[in-house]
Amino acid sequence: MPEMRGDLLDGRIKLRHLTCFLEVARLKSVSGAASMLGLSQPAASKTIQELEAILGVELFDRSRRNLVPTSFGEVFLRYAGASITALKQGMQSVTQVEGGVSFTVGALPTVSARILPAAVTHFSAQRYGMKPRIITGPNGYIISQLRLGEVDLVIGRMAEPDVMKGFSFEHLYSERIALVVRPGHPLLQPSVFDIGAIGGYQVLMPPPGSIIRPTVDRFLVANAIGPLADEIETVSDSFARSYTRSSDAVWIISEGVVVDDIDHGLLMRLPADMSDTLGPVGLTTRTDTPPSLPVQLFAQSVRAVVAERIGPR
Repeated sequence: MPEMRGDLLDGRIKLRHLTCFLEVARLKSVSGAASMLGLSQPAASKTIQELEAILGVELFDRSRRNLVPTSFGEVFLRYAGASITALKQGMQSVTQVEGGVSFTVGALPTVSARILPAAVTHFSAQRYGMKPRIITGPNGYIISQLRLGEVDLVIGRMAEPDVMKGFSFEHLYSERIALVVRPGHPLLQPSVFDIGAIGGYQVLMPPPGSIIRPTVDRFLVANAIGPLADEIETVSDSFARSYTRSSDAVWIISEGVVVDDIDHGLLMRLPADMSDTLGPVGLTTRTDTPPSLPVQLFAQSVRAVVAERIGPR
């Protein structure tokens, strides 16, 4: 372990060691981390080796195809992530100028259309003088930004249990997955809907790694659908929305993404029983650092909007 002098940490541990370690742990790959950080793979490998030498322990199990933290690595991951977050919060607190960003919210597409606009409106109406920054993206990216301290709060579906280590989830409501098509689609015509018939049409699917893909795969297997003859994987809601409205494709997506389209008659929900696809939607925060006051106030606005629009849990 690092040599200590009083209460001082070993000065050889630099910020680059921590950020590289966190990215390798997140991506389970040195090459992936190197790409994200703008480093060469040898440079990233050397950085991890330096950190292991300083600590005197192996942080990753290299016997597997994907790098996974050792027991030492799991412990260090928790503290490294907390230290990076605390440092960023401290810098923001002393460098923030009037009119600057007070906090950052990461939102998955499932809430970006259904909940987030109303929550921002509610928050802004309180005139706190705090400005949120809103970013959206796939679950893996948003959660990684939360772990690195780049995001203060995530709103969306709960991640898989292994991803939720070090995070706290507050359930707000449950949301199902929807099968949507354009108005006048042939599948809307039969008096008795056959779920298996969607296999005969082009299907827009969430890609592997997206938060709802495992649920979608289980649903298709349970209904004996597949393999799909014509499948397009996409994370682009704007593309999928436009493509579905102009073709006979079936779009499989979280209901919250398309609820306004359905309410306005721009897209139609197929009459399939989707009760088995219900998943929890809520607020994800770090467990090792308390949410700042702006984050707590924004969370209150989110809760108020959910209570008004969706009702009690």
